[in-house]
Amino acid sequence: MSSGDSKSGNELGGKIRDEILACALKNAVEHDGKAMLGPVMSILLGRHPELKPKARELVKVVKEVIEEVNKLSKEDQIKLIKEKFPEILESKREEKEKKELPPLPNVSKYAEVRTRFAPNPDFLIHLGNARPAILSYMYARMYKGKMILRFEDTDPKTKPPMPEAYRLIKEDLKWLGVQWDEEYIQSLRLEIYYEIVRELIKRGGAYVDLCKREEFQAYKLRGAPCPHREQPIERNLELFDRMLEGAFSEGEAVLRVKTDLKHPDPSVRDWVAFRIIDTDKNPHPIVGSKYIVWPTYNFAAAVDDHLLGITHILRGKEHAVNTVKQKYLYAHMGWEYPEVINLGRLKLEGLILSKSKIKELIKNNPGKFSGPDDIRFGTIASLRNRGIVAEAIREVIMEVGVKSTDAKISWDNIAATNRKIIDRITKRIMFVTEPVKLIIKNYGGELRVTLPYHPENKELGSRSISLRIENDQLSVFISKSDADELRKKGMIRLMGLCNIRYLSSEGNIIVGEYTSSSLEDARKLNLSIIQWVPTGNFAEVKVLVPEELELRRLIGLSEPAIVEASSGERLQFIRFGFVKVEKVRKLRDGRARVETIYMHQ
Repeated sequence: MSSGDSKSGNELGGKIRDEILACALKNAVEHDGKAMLGPVMSILLGRHPELKPKARELVKVVKEVIEEVNKLSKEDQIKLIKEKFPEILESKREEKEKKELPPLPNVSKYAEVRTRFAPNPDFLIHLGNARPAILSYMYARMYKGKMILRFEDTDPKTKPPMPEAYRLIKEDLKWLGVQWDEEYIQSLRLEIYYEIVRELIKRGGAYVDLCKREEFQAYKLRGAPCPHREQPIERNLELFDRMLEGAFSEGEAVLRVKTDLKHPDPSVRDWVAFRIIDTDKNPHPIVGSKYIVWPTYNFAAAVDDHLLGITHILRGKEHAVNTVKQKYLYAHMGWEYPEVINLGRLKLEGLILSKSKIKELIKNNPGKFSGPDDIRFGTIASLRNRGIVAEAIREVIMEVGVKSTDAKISWDNIAATNRKIIDRITKRIMFVTEPVKLIIKNYGGELRVTLPYHPENKELGSRSISLRIENDQLSVFISKSDADELRKKGMIRLMGLCNIRYLSSEGNIIVGEYTSSSLEDARKLNLSIIQWVPTGNFAEVKVLVPEELELRRLIGLSEPAIVEASSGERLQFIRFGFVKVEKVRKLRDGRARVETIYMHQ
């Protein structure tokens, strides 16, 4: 970090700059590695009200420090906290212990535990994919081992990789806090697979099949060998080389692994390890049309698990048949199969997880969805865009744990976990929907009220709202539902301001009368406390509310403090819910228009 030798830094002094750095680092690690100006300023001014006259000067220094902090990786931010401000981490140590994972099987057999996460880069990862990624990382850390990231991209025809998916998947994993030690891309390892399969052929464990698909299917269903199964090893090596040379077209030749022809599951019987793909028609985004003979998932994954020293595989129980298939390959090669932990399916109620379904919706509804990261989907990027924090996803996954039975996660479950994490560190501001003007006669309260951003977390600071009296009257906006309650009950309290008695209604205007500013009076009278926004200074707010596959647009008004929010900052609209700020646009008349995304209650 810089030493703070700027003019503004010198004027404020080195001590306050260290405090700014501590606040910025704390805010950054609590918000996915990105500190935000608003919360840091609020904390500082809350601690040092004497600096308010120098607020402009302070903002410059805070911006400088935040810029430096945000350039650091999250790991470096934590390292700097440990070096300079270890007290920040004390509260973290005092948190309740997280749910522990059960021990991995047969760990003592291995010198080092090595796990892997192996996504297909044909799409972004979703919550279901995140489960094995998070668990594999947690186990690698638990045993001080290593986690491997491997992109399984050997099907350029039926599951063509998205060129941008390689980068986006890594961004999602980093955001989730998943760190990998080694990284591999299977499409760059084809020569390795060719070498292994030649050895497999020499061991008599594989053969090149020239039968038509329908012919082999008939043999397979009868449990009978096809005519090519027992051809000489030299013939199989020759035919495989001819496959590589382009002597066959798609479907004319495949290489099969010998298994049990009487296995009860016909799909296991002599499964395909290599097939021909016309990469002139279906070029691969990384290697183009360099290769035409491609390994299937079961061959490439099985070989890499051995060559990369994977000791424990965590994957969905739907892969159980793949384990059976791959063990035949391992037996032929004399390899020892890794430990397998089968995970039950993870279903998310209220959001779409299916890659194919999301792709179909985007394709068939041009312009309706922003892409795979649309907030109505269940991809990790979608949840991040919605405002869900990574810690909430990790906690939900850890709560589900390592189970072979299917599990369901509801959106309410995610929202409740997210709320628990962000509630204490999120500013609360007032917001009204369907605004109705309330005229208050005989107002006798303060013309400038100061309200804390959070009733308990004083570090979030406070904001002041200026009021203006015109013709001996004060006017504010309240929500239509609260206006109806005022008419019905006769009295109400405006949060942090005053108590009002209902007098009359004039069209879309309500007239009330000031009775007192006392909160104690409101408590004695059991008055409802409602939100309000000053008529002379407010922001227009658009809230995008996801409702299944639709987006409802709700328009309301907010108190002026929202203008200080940063893009991506989370706020709580009191009695409405949590929102994520997308864009703040200041208008020429001094007001602002703010776009937000509704997160949850």
